[in-house]
Amino acid sequence: MQNGFCESFNGRMRDELLNESLFFGLDHARIRISAWADDYNQLRPHWALGYIPPAAYAANLTPRRNPAQNPTRL
Repeated sequence: MQNGFCESFNGRMRDELLNESLFFGLDHARIRISAWADDYNQLRPHWALGYIPPAAYAANLTPRRNPAQNPTRL
């Protein structure tokens, strides 16, 4: 199953970034790839998260306490 995820990611990156961009040097490529990765990982809605961006989903999570860290239980 991991191979399917890799192929999906590689296809999206190629379609949305590599086929659309002309890089003028290594620094320029790094900047463009970093910006695309930030958009892909933080701003793009994701179907598994109810079509909300991962950053918004993470902001709505409530932190869980580790029972081993709770001194009243020891």
